[in-house]
Parts: sequence; structure tokens; C-alpha cells
Amino acid sequence: MGNALGLSLLAVLLASYIKGVIGFGFPTISTPFLALFVDLRTAIVVLIFPNLVMDGIQTLRKPALLETLQRHWVLYLCGIAGTYLGTQLLVWFPSEKLLLVLGVVVLVFVAVNVSRLRLRVAPRLERYLSPPIGLFAGVLGGVTNVPGTPLVLYFYALGMGKDEFIRSIAFSFLVYKAAQFTSVIYFGLLTWPLFGLSVLATTLGLGAFWFGLRTQDRVDQITFNRVVLGFLGLLGIWLVIRALR
Repeated sequence: MGNALGLSLLAVLLASYIKGVIGFGFPTISTPFLALFVDLRTAIVVLIFPNLVMDGIQTLRKPALLETLQRHWVLYLCGIAGTYLGTQLLVWFPSEKLLLVLGVVVLVFVAVNVSRLRLRVAPRLERYLSPPIGLFAGVLGGVTNVPGTPLVLYFYALGMGKDEFIRSIAFSFLVYKAAQFTSVIYFGLLTWPLFGLSVLATTLGLGAFWFGLRTQDRVDQITFNRVVLGFLGLLGIWLVIRALR
């Protein structure tokens, strides 16, 4: 128990730093480690609040928030609906199967992008792709606590610059996590003791998150793209391994 707890705290710090650098990755890293000594539902509930705080900070650090909202409002609305549905499915849905599919999709995406090909979404297709991607990301987040992967793939395929990417992904997570936070309260999954643990995780993670933000400010666009693709590759492998266990 002691070793598992120590690894989980270390995972929270590492996940917070990585999120500060590239804008995502916190629940993907911290959730499975925290689930070593608590059930998955408890891990998901505890990690929502620190995610909300960090997403709020990232969102406020980047200007042009109104433009982001105007561009992605349909995706956000569909994501809110998907999050409530996913949280309801959390009590019985076999999330391993969904993680396996997601992991394979991520690995294929990374393999294509490190080759000479580049997966890009034409601007004219964005209005048609945003609703299903937003809904799927919301359902995935409600069931597994990792809504970010399809959103990261989508925003990366749109060819966004570093600042726009960070702003879009942070505000998306803020919307999705706010919906998840209210939904776990509605379904009776959040208790005061769990909220206390969530506040503790937030306190521990903010320092590492701040160092991550400092690193992000010093990273150029090419390096940033490589780091994002590298992390997505590791993420895809991890999702496949986790699903096949």
C-alpha cells in the first residue's frame, strides 16, 4: 500500500509537469497509478478537481479565448452531452475495449505523422467533424477519465500553432471537466472525503505544473510538435497494454 501510494503521488507530480509542458496528459498518467490502491471510479473522481484548476490556469494564460470559443462551441456542447452519458455508463461499461480501439488509433496516427505523410483536416470539414469528435471525447472522458486523446489528435490534425493548440485543448478540457465534475456530483460519486483528497492532489500538482508551464514557454514550435507526437506514441502503447491486461 505504501509503495503504491508513493508511486501514485509521484505520478501526480509527473503528470502535472507534463500537462504544463504540452497541455494534456494529466489524467492519462495519474489515473491508472491512483487506481493501484483505490477503485477506478474513486481515482477518476479524485483527479477531476486538480485537472479543472490546471486547465483554468492554462486557459487564462493564452489570449484570444473568444475566438477559440467561437470556433469550437459545437464541439464543446457535444462534449458536455457525451460527458454526462459517459459518466452514467461508468458504472457498467467495459472501458478496456474502448481503450484498446483508442490506443490503436493513436499509434496509427503517430506512425503516419512521423512518416512523410501528414494527416490534416481541411477547414471545410471542421464543422462536420466537430460534433461526433466532441461527443466521442465526452463519452470517453466520462468512462475512462481520458477525453483528451481524441481532442489532441483532432486539434493536431487541424495544423494549429503551439499557442492556439494549447489554448484550444485547455479550454476544451475545462469545459469537459466542469461537465464531469457536475455529473459525478449528480450521480452521487463525489463525497466530502474524496473532495479532500482531490484538493490534496491539486496542491501537490500545482508546483510541478508551474515548472511545466515555464518549460512550455521556452519550447519552439518544431520541438513542441515532436514532443506531442512522442508523448502520443507512448500514450498509444500504454493504452493498448492497459486494455490487453
